[in-house]
Amino acid sequence: MLEALGVPLSAELLTRALTHRSYAEETGEPLHNDRLEFLGDSMLGAVVTDHLYKTNPDVSERQLAKLRAGVVNMNALANVARGLGADGLGPHLLMGEHEASSGTRDKSSVLADALEALIGAVYVEHGLDVTSAVVHRLFDPLMAEVSADGGLVDWKTRLHELTDTMGLSPPEYLVDSGDREYTATVIVAGRSYGPEIGRTKREAEQNAAKSTYRELSP
Repeated sequence: MLEALGVPLSAELLTRALTHRSYAEETGEPLHNDRLEFLGDSMLGAVVTDHLYKTNPDVSERQLAKLRAGVVNMNALANVARGLGADGLGPHLLMGEHEASSGTRDKSSVLADALEALIGAVYVEHGLDVTSAVVHRLFDPLMAEVSADGGLVDWKTRLHELTDTMGLSPPEYLVDSGDREYTATVIVAGRSYGPEIGRTKREAEQNAAKSTYRELSP
C-alpha cells in the first residue's frame, strides 16, 4: 500500500490513518483517523482545485465547481481506495469486530474517509509538495477524464452513492446491443429498473442510472 502511495510513513501515522473509530471505541485506543481525514480532505481539495484551475483557463467558476465535484466525491475516492495496492485499502483498516463482520471495510464512505486520512498523514510527515505529488499520482487520470467530459453529471456514481446510503447492494447493469443503439437495465436489491437506451454502452448505462436514481431518491 505504501508502495502505491509512493512515500514512506511512520508506523504511528500509518496506524492512526488506518484506525476506524469503531476500533478505537472497542479497544480503548485513544486515536483514530477522524482528524487526519479532516486534514486530508482539505489537502485533497486544494490540490485538485489548483490543478483544475490551471488546466482549464477558460472555464467558469461554476463549471470549475462541477469539475471538482466530479473528482472529490465519496464514490470516486472509494474507487481510488479500492485500487490502492494489490488488495485495495479495505483489508488494511483496523475496525471493530461488528463493523468488520458486517462488510463495512468495503463501504464507500469508510474507504473515502480512510484515503483522506492517508493523504492527511502524508501531509503531516512530508508537507505540501509531497502531498501534492501523491494526489496527482492517484487522481490525475480521474481529473483528466472529468475535464474531458466537462464535469457532466455521472449518474452511475450518484446512483452508487444513493444505494450505499440506503444500505442496498451496489447497482448491477445489464446491457444489450442492437444495430444502432444499446439498451441498459439496472438491478438494485433484486429489482429491475429501465430499460433505457443510448447510442453507446456508456450513454445507455448513464440513462438507466439517471432514471433509477430519480425513482429511488426521496
